[in-house]
Amino acid sequence: MVALAAVILGLLALERGGDDGQEGLASFGAPFKLATTKGGELESTSLKGKPYGVFFGFTHCPEVCPTTLFEMSAAMKELGDSAKDFRLLFITVDPERDTLPIVKDYLANFDPRIEGLVPTLEQLQPLAKGFHVYYKKQPTSDGSYTMDHTATLFLFDASGKFAKTISLDEDRATREAKLKSLMGG
Repeated sequence: MVALAAVILGLLALERGGDDGQEGLASFGAPFKLATTKGGELESTSLKGKPYGVFFGFTHCPEVCPTTLFEMSAAMKELGDSAKDFRLLFITVDPERDTLPIVKDYLANFDPRIEGLVPTLEQLQPLAKGFHVYYKKQPTSDGSYTMDHTATLFLFDASGKFAKTISLDEDRATREAKLKSLMGG
């Protein structure tokens, strides 16, 4: 619980920025080159030029992940042409179960601009650290497991800089206002 509180406080500080309004933003995120559901690998440097979002989750998530992806699909549709270049990256925190075919099949239920990324276990730890994301495997009574994880969507502007977050508890109007602002409208 202490680790989760530290993550939340860190995200709030990042969104506000440092003393000059930019210091906190510079250290957020992590470079990556990950296997993608669209084929091949996606390198983070290729994302510059268009706004994008990053959400960490897993396909066996009972509520948070499908709700977030459904709400973002609806928001992207509502924004129409202004969101045509927006990409949402869904990065699994459960690469042991979430193979590329499983993630691809899962994401077929949502907007086609949502792209799945599957890190290896070795790639996940530094990636999560760079994005200040918490994740932990939790055993279940049936001998399986679930994943605790940060349930925040991170938004980046067209220059690749962290811009703001969307949290699970934000209403539709707030979410769409943040997305419109990110898209310059």
